[in-house]
Amino acid sequence: MNNIISEQVDSDCNPLINWQLNILMLCWEFPPNIVGGLSRHVFGLSTHLAEMGHEVHVLTAGNNELPSFERMNGVNVHRVKPINERDDNFLSWIAGLNLAMAFKAEQLKDVIKFDFLHAHDWLVGAASIALKESLSVPLLTTIHATEHGRNNGIHTDMQQFIHDKEQRLILESDQIIVCSEYMREGLISIFNAQDEKITVIPNGIEPLKVERNIEDFFPELKQKKYIFSIGRIVKEKGFETILEAAAFAKEMGLKCFFVVAGKGPMLETYQQQITARKLDKYAAFVGYITDEQRNALIQGSEMAVIPSLYEPFGIAALETMILGKPTIVSNTGGMKGIVKHFQTGLLMVPGDAKSLLEQIDFLMNNPEKAEEIGGKGREIVKSLYGWKRIASETNSVMEDTILNKRVNENEQKVTPNNK
Repeated sequence: MNNIISEQVDSDCNPLINWQLNILMLCWEFPPNIVGGLSRHVFGLSTHLAEMGHEVHVLTAGNNELPSFERMNGVNVHRVKPINERDDNFLSWIAGLNLAMAFKAEQLKDVIKFDFLHAHDWLVGAASIALKESLSVPLLTTIHATEHGRNNGIHTDMQQFIHDKEQRLILESDQIIVCSEYMREGLISIFNAQDEKITVIPNGIEPLKVERNIEDFFPELKQKKYIFSIGRIVKEKGFETILEAAAFAKEMGLKCFFVVAGKGPMLETYQQQITARKLDKYAAFVGYITDEQRNALIQGSEMAVIPSLYEPFGIAALETMILGKPTIVSNTGGMKGIVKHFQTGLLMVPGDAKSLLEQIDFLMNNPEKAEEIGGKGREIVKSLYGWKRIASETNSVMEDTILNKRVNENEQKVTPNNK
């Protein structure tokens, strides 16, 4: 994005100090409705933008158990039910959610003059594109992941449908945020996105509080050395690599025990594989855990592994690193930008169980170096990935986007249409 604004503009285009905006943010998930990392990201960003003085309204999916409106940590949360909320077809459900979001936003604009629209992924794309015109405001979109990246290409009609929705949203957005250089390169190569429209701002993380011990939740892990991993249990997260590493450890007589936390469609499959391959003494998939349980599991572990095959950023790695645990990550996506090998963490070959075991072996046999790596990892996360900094950078993108829009409108007014 061109950050240099022409000086020859009207006075109402001049940058404002402590600019306070009415921001409408669209995201299909928001706490306590947590499906993946998207929910936590929007929560962290919205609350810190509110702390900066902005009036932030989040429009998200609701249900019968959650209030249709509440003020949470300074953020106005509006929840809507999809028009066809009981539809089992996910794409139809999403279409109904977008219709409900657009209708709610039209109601809100009667009492709130929004300055800015911020969409998160294609799931809210249809509503965001329509509201950009209806509200006459700039549209900023954060692309958290792509269908092409998740599946290493487009192979089915459903994947093509989602890919087309992503393409349209990228085209219609005034500005785009991605979480890593890896994602920037992907948008340019896959979608032919304009480089000047893309800004890289990493995900953020709050300091994690460990208030209870591991034995309070998992007494069987007391005094047990284990390697921790966490993520949505889907194929692209690479947990099959952990199963293969567990099988190698069994075959070689190595003392390795993996604890994997998270929910997802592959959970039961992986649990069944552990039983079928008699790997119970080497790996356990414990399913969904709370934040409190997560923090205790990280704190009680020897080290952490994030073995993703596709990872735009890697928030799970930040969570383990900020608690000082030496962390092994796949040398792919955004994670290779977070971790420097043998300095702030270790890199493994994606999908390679033997490479994973080599990194584990190094940490086990070099405890002093492992502690040093964990400490350096913690410091880099604290210094670079705090939400206050991330919100400030996002705020700058919003202000620049508004100013650029005003400049363009001003130029259109003063430029004669006559040939």
